[in-house]
Amino acid sequence: MLKRSAFLVITLSLLAPIMHPVSGFAQEAVVAAADREALFTSPDPKLNANKQVVYHIMRDLLEAGHWDRADQFLTERYLQHNPNVPSGRDTVVKFFTEVLKVEKKPLPETLSTPVAFVTAEGDLVTVAIVREEKDPKDPSRTYTTTWYDTWRIVDGKADEHWDSAIKE
Repeated sequence: MLKRSAFLVITLSLLAPIMHPVSGFAQEAVVAAADREALFTSPDPKLNANKQVVYHIMRDLLEAGHWDRADQFLTERYLQHNPNVPSGRDTVVKFFTEVLKVEKKPLPETLSTPVAFVTAEGDLVTVAIVREEKDPKDPSRTYTTTWYDTWRIVDGKADEHWDSAIKE
């Protein structure tokens, strides 16, 4: 049986790379899928319908600013888990149109958001988006990471939303 001190030394040596990663390690870049439109489809009719709701939220509302169409894609109660935006469809619309002052643009033919992947399970749809950030150790460099948005679809509309936002 290992003595307690020997066990501790072995454990710490195994954890050392995790606790103090070698600076030479590099991450793999997060990249957008070549065919973003295909990510929002599914052979399962229910999952396909749910993915299409999220597609239109992203394209029509978030990219093109057509917040006048929000009632087509968001329930009235729309629960918001982003700490910067209160719940409710009307409140979300006001946030984007009056606080952020998003202006309406022509609807794009395809999504321009750099989507890495989309998953759908039951009533949930998650979209992973490529996000580029400045390297805090060297602001002249950037790195990629992933932003996540998840929506719960109820009766053909998004009823709840989560993302990885923090308080601003």
